[in-house]
Amino acid sequence: MHEQLLLILGLLLLVMMLVMLAQRIKIAYPIFLVLAGLGISFIPGVPVLKLDPEIIFLIFLPPLLYEAAWYTSWNDFWKWKRPISLLAFGLVFLTSLVVAYTSQMLIPGFTLALGFLLGGIVSPPDAVAATTVLKGLKVPKRTLAILEGESLINDASSLIVFRFALAAVMTGAFSMHEATGQFFLVAGMGIVIGIAGAHIFYAIHRFLPTTPAIDAAITVITPYILFLSAEHFHFSGVMAVVSGGLFMSFRAHEIFKTGTTRINMTGVWNTLIFVMNALVFVLIGLELPDIINGLGEISLMEGIKYGLIISLIVIVVRLLWIYPVAHIPRWLSENARRDPSPGWKNPLIIGWAGMRGVVSLATALSIPVMMNSQAEFPMRNLIIFITFVVIFVTLVFQGLTLPLVIKLTKIQEIDPILPSHEQQAGIQMRLDKLAVQKLDKEYNELVSSNSLLENFKKALETDIKLHQNHLNSLEMCTNRRNDMAEYHKVILDIFALQRKELFQMKREKRFSEDEIRKAESQLDLNELKITGNKHL
Repeated sequence: MHEQLLLILGLLLLVMMLVMLAQRIKIAYPIFLVLAGLGISFIPGVPVLKLDPEIIFLIFLPPLLYEAAWYTSWNDFWKWKRPISLLAFGLVFLTSLVVAYTSQMLIPGFTLALGFLLGGIVSPPDAVAATTVLKGLKVPKRTLAILEGESLINDASSLIVFRFALAAVMTGAFSMHEATGQFFLVAGMGIVIGIAGAHIFYAIHRFLPTTPAIDAAITVITPYILFLSAEHFHFSGVMAVVSGGLFMSFRAHEIFKTGTTRINMTGVWNTLIFVMNALVFVLIGLELPDIINGLGEISLMEGIKYGLIISLIVIVVRLLWIYPVAHIPRWLSENARRDPSPGWKNPLIIGWAGMRGVVSLATALSIPVMMNSQAEFPMRNLIIFITFVVIFVTLVFQGLTLPLVIKLTKIQEIDPILPSHEQQAGIQMRLDKLAVQKLDKEYNELVSSNSLLENFKKALETDIKLHQNHLNSLEMCTNRRNDMAEYHKVILDIFALQRKELFQMKREKRFSEDEIRKAESQLDLNELKITGNKHL
């Protein structure tokens, strides 16, 4: 046990070093994760690791889904609900259907139920993969919003397809009519349990005397409790986690009142999700040799051929589906025509960003080894192998070519959106004005007698003037993009110099390290205003 744990930790460290390399050469780190998983399988003498499939499903999927829900913008999700729904439900079911019938005809001994099982696994694209590849590239905000919203819901819909197909394989019985009714019941009640559970955690965060550490710990526990609660009543734990995560995210400003809590929680979740992404690919690397050996009568080359064909199917089906989804609703609905047309470039980017990732892999690994005490689960190793091939092809091929596609299409923002700096200045000016009004209305006498409050008010008034001047400058140099780039460069150079000065202050020991750390945190926050949140 100790040797296996040491091995996993060592491989995790190796994977993290590969991610550092990916950042240096500016390649999305999920691409390196799938390459690392493949590379681990070729390391001679590496022991085969076998884990309980149910444990894999339980450990990895709830937090991955909860984090996706947490960072989904509800306003953007609701605004683009039509294309998101058509992709998350329509495309998932279509992909599952095409994969099911193709694999049944293609693979000897492959049943339709196994086909739907495979379709449910490979149908959902991965948001982490897409957004990581797109990070730093100029793509319309609509594109990112649709990809993130789709990934959140299609994980849920595909996992429900997976569960129904798994039940059909295990029992040998399947009725489309009963499955359709059960689907809505299971999904609907999962949502109810998720929202009900989220209200309980909302009350705990808001009304009990928590600390930043306790708040972060509770957010880690929340998806597991929501998932297990729904599964206990045989409803969708996936929908419970997604709906609960959306609710908690929407109310986050009410329950996490301090900056320390929010920064601490963000750090915890960024680390947790990164480690889970890396760990899943380490596990597949350790299991891949055993999976290949367990293909039975199917040769390795046949398995690769099946994987390549399924990969081609999921890519082509997505590209064929995306254009009707983008344009047909505009022909049928006047509301849809109010937004600018996506043209042909935006659907192409969304279609080509359909990379599969960690959710598909964790789902495949969760397939039980045994049907019962005597019979093995049919084609389990082949399904996992095909899944890995699909992830490899979509991540490496589409992931590496997506930046090129974006560059060649020269896509521009298609919706009227204010620049980030203009939005930040406008928001802060509005907050400062509100603070000045509060001081004038309720604390006017205190401001007159308390020099600290008087200085605070003067600082607010100065900030308002600075923000107004900044907005005016932005309007003046709308057509001078170099001005903004030069401004950012100078400010970041100043921040770097200030960090060196803080380090010098540490060495001088004239100021407490606590106060210096606070100043460093403020510099970090100021830098984020320029660089954006580039967490993994």
